[in-house]
Amino acid sequence: MYATIQKWGNSQGLRIPKTLLDAVGLRENDRVELIPSEEGIQIKKPAASRHRTLEERLTAFYGRSADELGRIAGEPEVDWGKPEGAELW
Repeated sequence: MYATIQKWGNSQGLRIPKTLLDAVGLRENDRVELIPSEEGIQIKKPAASRHRTLEERLTAFYGRSADELGRIAGEPEVDWGKPEGAELW
């Protein structure tokens, strides 16, 4: 199967026929990984990533669990002043 690279805005685009997308289990707006090689470009479905909780994300970002983080040093608590209007406190 062949396709032609065409102008798409300021970039170049490649139309992939629906039959080919159906055959590999891809559809519109799916994220893919582009891998350059000496022979061309390989288009690959990324490995399925499971949903991570906020705790897991914080641990990955800071390198320690959320329980160990505590308050950020030097960051005072913000005083927003007295309630104005009909806020519920």
